[in-house]
Amino acid sequence: MNRRLLLTTLVATAALAGCASAPVPEDYAAEKPVLDLKAYFNGPMTAHGLFTDRAGKVQRRFVVQLMGRWQGDVGTLEEDFTYSDGKTERRVWTITSLGNGRYRGTAADVIGEATGEARGNALRWSYTLRLPVDGTTYDVQFDDWMYLMDSRVMLNKARMSKFGFHLGDVTLSFYKP
Repeated sequence: MNRRLLLTTLVATAALAGCASAPVPEDYAAEKPVLDLKAYFNGPMTAHGLFTDRAGKVQRRFVVQLMGRWQGDVGTLEEDFTYSDGKTERRVWTITSLGNGRYRGTAADVIGEATGEARGNALRWSYTLRLPVDGTTYDVQFDDWMYLMDSRVMLNKARMSKFGFHLGDVTLSFYKP
């Protein structure tokens, strides 16, 4: 009887945990400072980051030099990556403000369009990236969350998945001089 009660309790706990809702941008609407993408991603900045596999082991470290420029509601964000193994990569985003905290973006290695929504100090950015790995290319989904800490620092955590399976995470710290 005790085993049956224990099993029932475990199943109920797992079911309740599965019902927990994932965060949405609106959860951060009251958080300060308010993230203004056009202001933050304007001018030079640096980011330090790492990729961890699904077990949490660091697989790759990198530094990104960024330059953002805006003309009205359209911005260009140039990202120059230097990895710890010496390899380099460049990505150039075109980001459009759609108003009311909504954004869309494109880049050469992004499949279709990225979509974003900012509320309070947070931005959720979702996209599919064409990612080369050991001579093969994979289309990987990113669920990217950015949190403005103050006028100079923003933290970013992105969850990578393919076919709904968690592959790993990218963690970044942006710094604006």
